[in-house]
Amino acid sequence: MSPVGQANSAPFGNLKDKIEERWGSFDNMRAEFNGAAANRFGSGWAWLGVKANGQLEICSTANQDNPLMKGIAEVEMIPILGLDVWEHAYYLKYQNRRPEYIERWWNVVNWDCVVRCYDDYAAKGQVVPIDL
Repeated sequence: MSPVGQANSAPFGNLKDKIEERWGSFDNMRAEFNGAAANRFGSGWAWLGVKANGQLEICSTANQDNPLMKGIAEVEMIPILGLDVWEHAYYLKYQNRRPEYIERWWNVVNWDCVVRCYDDYAAKGQVVPIDL
């Protein structure tokens, strides 16, 4: 995440191309991601990641689960972008207005970092290091 207004407002480079190839546009990808986040019942996460076949995918996971958890996650992939939709992430500011939280979250996505995670790791089938 980055301070509001201090990062690119959309993906670029190879990641942008792959998003447009997969969803037709960044707006379409964003709508699907928002749906995954808004429709996660209870606590969990929404993810954008890269499957083993190199295709981008969006999914959500319950609680603390993530797409790297073989046999647990619905879609196994290397995550490059995640949104925490546990109430603790947004309740103080947004109360029960999860969709508003999700929409405003896009203002602080650090696309420089997400693109780097894609280009340097996930697109090569490598898990993004924790200390990035």
